[in-house]
Amino acid sequence: MSSETGTGTSGRDRSISGSSIHLESVRAVAKKDFQDSVRSWMFWGLSIFFFTLLVALTGVVSYFGEDLAGQGVTTEVLVVFVSEITRLILPLIALILGWKAIAGERESGSIKILLSLPHSRKDVLLGKLIGRSAVLSLSLVVGFVLAAIIVAALLGGFDVTDYVGLLAMSILYGVAYTSIAVSLSSLTRSTTIAGAAMFGVFVLFYIVWNAITSALRLLMNRGYISGESYTVPTNEGSIELQRLPDWAFFAESIDPGYAYNNALSIVTGAAESDLNVQLEEIMFNGDIPFYLQDWFAFLILLFWIVAPIAVALYRFDRVDL
Repeated sequence: MSSETGTGTSGRDRSISGSSIHLESVRAVAKKDFQDSVRSWMFWGLSIFFFTLLVALTGVVSYFGEDLAGQGVTTEVLVVFVSEITRLILPLIALILGWKAIAGERESGSIKILLSLPHSRKDVLLGKLIGRSAVLSLSLVVGFVLAAIIVAALLGGFDVTDYVGLLAMSILYGVAYTSIAVSLSSLTRSTTIAGAAMFGVFVLFYIVWNAITSALRLLMNRGYISGESYTVPTNEGSIELQRLPDWAFFAESIDPGYAYNNALSIVTGAAESDLNVQLEEIMFNGDIPFYLQDWFAFLILLFWIVAPIAVALYRFDRVDL
């Protein structure tokens, strides 16, 4: 009796331990994942890419922006140019980085070898997320730092705060998509299905989500959904217009790319135009909702980092490998 009880208790202890998170184990998995990326030249390739992107765009700004340079806003222009491109490029890079993070290990069977070491499933999942995030983040840092001298020389006027702000927000934005990618990768043992999921995420956020506002506005104009009325003062009196309902603006605000652009308005000089701010104030009678304010964009980016991996940690602990 005592022997059976001892065995049962030991089994439960192993089960509890196997599903817990061990920081040293997470660090070991992340370190190996990062070192594998460095050995495969993925890290250096991304660093060179970001360096080339910054230098090329700086060359364009410096060549066509002599008037802007005289006004001392060239770094702001660079931030706008780079952010429009990184809004597209960073999701693609992050999704490719996370594509095979777990699905590839499961498909090849190497996940079982990894789990035969003192790593729990949560350790492996978190370690992969940290490792892939480190590859993307540090390659951004290396690319930005190497390009900084050339950027400063070409622009003439160089604002370190804007430059570092762009780097910080790009890292946060990239990690958000890396979390989405690694989390989706953990839900399947097929790299084909994982690849299709990555493509679906990109289409959803970059194409479908960007078209939501236009589609909803069309539905509002045709009377399928009710809009909200607001008054615009003009020289000839006031005119009444309609805007989309609050929930439509909230839906737009939770797009990671939209949040990325809004967050840049806080940490860089590339702020939203005064005209857009005034229009929002008119549309909402001077009381702009919290979800359209720039500070809320930080919470959205943090949400896209935490929420996917939280769901994946729960799900991955229960799947059949």
